[in-house]
Amino acid sequence: MNKLIFRKLSQDIFNFFLIASFSITFIVWIIQAVNFLDLVSDDGHSLKVYFYFVSLNLPKIFSKTIIFVFFLSIFYVINKYENSNELIVFWNNGIRKIQLINFILRFSILFLILQLILTLIIVPKSQNLGRIFIKESNIDFLPKLISEKKFINVVKGLTIFVEEYKKDGELKKIYINEKIEGGKSKIIVADRGIIIKKNKKYILRLFDGGITNVNSNNTFVLNFSETDYDLSNFTTKTVTRSKIQELDSIELVKCIKEDFPKNNFNGQKIINDTSSDACHTRRVKSIIEELYKRIIIPFYTLIISLVAASLIIEPRSSFFGKSRKLNIFLIGSLTIAISQILLKYFFISPIINTLILIFPLILVIIFYLILNIFTKFKLNLL
Repeated sequence: MNKLIFRKLSQDIFNFFLIASFSITFIVWIIQAVNFLDLVSDDGHSLKVYFYFVSLNLPKIFSKTIIFVFFLSIFYVINKYENSNELIVFWNNGIRKIQLINFILRFSILFLILQLILTLIIVPKSQNLGRIFIKESNIDFLPKLISEKKFINVVKGLTIFVEEYKKDGELKKIYINEKIEGGKSKIIVADRGIIIKKNKKYILRLFDGGITNVNSNNTFVLNFSETDYDLSNFTTKTVTRSKIQELDSIELVKCIKEDFPKNNFNGQKIINDTSSDACHTRRVKSIIEELYKRIIIPFYTLIISLVAASLIIEPRSSFFGKSRKLNIFLIGSLTIAISQILLKYFFISPIINTLILIFPLILVIIFYLILNIFTKFKLNLL
């Protein structure tokens, strides 16, 4: 019978978690998707690239909300059980309060493992795939971004100006300024032109114009009656180098492997390991912060599960009972906030660094002992 009761509890928590996490993740995803519209409007990518890129942000959003949603799920279900007197079923079947707390703590380990899988493996992988896709994608939306009498510079090193853009796709009075390495530049002026797609690449076919090559020493001018200008040679202005959050977790650990045994994390240190593109020119502070978010913060899942589980302890004092639920909710929210705030104090000293790293486990032990005392000795005050 006890197994059925605990199974019902876990199902209720899990069901609420699925509904709440899906809703919150979807809302945040919609907001972020709107913010990423500049991939199309400013950077010239196609809608296919845009939707693929924003879809790869779903694991990241889910991993960011999972702790709070899990806390909310336990809090909601226990509060619901209490209001409907369903907790009496537990006590009538001989289930002690500490047994219920132990079950919720063990249940939270599953969510801890889920979050570690997300933060250590899935999220970096999905973020990196999105960056690679952006880097390797063509600027498919360029023709639609070209407007009359406007300078278009959606690609790196290229500026295009068109005096007139006719409905049939013909361009009039075209000016192109291409930046070349070494301070050189190429200026192309054409009377008319048209954008064509050849072998899945965009080419600007120009008619009746001239090409001026400019460098520090001289200028060379070449006239033409017809020429093709390959737009596929240019890359998007979108940043294509991998960010810290897109790097593999094992690579990040390797970047600071020399500092780990000594606990000597100098936040201002810059890694100059030319053999590793992942580490080169990265700040140790940025790497430590990212590893903290991936490894340490998920362990706060255990703490907030105990905080939410403390709802089953009812104080006999009316003074504590009036605001008990609100206080527990605020404590859980504050605990989640502390998990983020502590990172700002990480680089003060090696002792503080160690305390911050083990702080989640310290809180779990302290909070569990407190709950154990309250349930075992049935103190009058919570």
